[in-house]
Amino acid sequence: MKRRDFLKGMVATGAGVAISGGVGTLSKAHAKSKLEDFGEIKSLKVHCISETSWFDNPTLGADIKAAGGINTNQYDVAYNEENLGGYAALVEVEALDGKKTKYLLDTGWSNDWMDYVFEKDGIDKMLQSKEIDTLIISHDHIDHYFALESTLKHQPDIKIYFPGTSMKKSFELLKGADFSATPGCPKNSVPHTGELIVTETNKLYKLQEGAAIVFFDAPATLQVRGENVMYFKIKDKGYVTVTGCCHPGIMTLINHARRNFKDGNNNYGCYGGLHISPFENWDPKMDDLIQGVKAMNMTKIGCNHCTGWIWAEKAAQMGLPIVNGTNKNLSYKKTGTLAQAKTSNVYLGNGDDIVF
Repeated sequence: MKRRDFLKGMVATGAGVAISGGVGTLSKAHAKSKLEDFGEIKSLKVHCISETSWFDNPTLGADIKAAGGINTNQYDVAYNEENLGGYAALVEVEALDGKKTKYLLDTGWSNDWMDYVFEKDGIDKMLQSKEIDTLIISHDHIDHYFALESTLKHQPDIKIYFPGTSMKKSFELLKGADFSATPGCPKNSVPHTGELIVTETNKLYKLQEGAAIVFFDAPATLQVRGENVMYFKIKDKGYVTVTGCCHPGIMTLINHARRNFKDGNNNYGCYGGLHISPFENWDPKMDDLIQGVKAMNMTKIGCNHCTGWIWAEKAAQMGLPIVNGTNKNLSYKKTGTLAQAKTSNVYLGNGDDIVF
């Protein structure tokens, strides 16, 4: 397929793109006959608790290769424990009447690291006081889920939205399983006692007026599949998509809103790991993806984590509204090797905020 045809199809048909290691996969957005209307909110604030899932790409790559490669079960890999961090974000929704509600998106990988960043940002106290309403697990990947204990030890009865396609061991971890005999694998000494909503494909779960979750059944690495994605409708501005890893592909997520939500063509922005070039490799289709995202006319794009710094920098150079981060991440006790080498701030790093 020619690149021009690839781009035209991507925008016109609602196909999504997830590119990793230079390989592209396409999936169709599912359109519904009746457009969904889940209300509006006044504003949305996303605080990056931690986007440093691990601190050195080659180290993680070597661990996975030694275990048999990216198709190995994630619970069978021995990970270098000095390399582990985690992904989590605090999502604060301001309703039209001014009431604010907080949600925790994901809970990281290393308990030591997550305990550190939770304390640094006051997340531990928010959980203890039940100031955080709900934990949304985007997917059960190592870096988004393995530090479950860091959340539950503060609030074991927190409501959780959990992907229905999660691994059997991931469900067992909720109940208090211990897999830590394998280095870097999790244990949870605090079983979950609260409400558990197991999400299903193509079903919208309304969190409150103007905020919802949609589950997408999409493949990922290490035998993980499926992802919960957060959608918000900002009054007078449009839709915002918040993701953990965006495994279904950013165009799939944007086009899902266009095809299924009332006023879905109004895409205000997005935040999260966009899973385009997580290991900093380049593929010509990524140029086309920049053009595809540009055609969506978003006002703010906040990216980090698995997006690929190389893609974010080029996207900014080509005119996409990439929101720059600060250097707050450099004050943390550990930083990723990539962040240390870069002078641009195209990532929203640990400690940064974005407001929609």
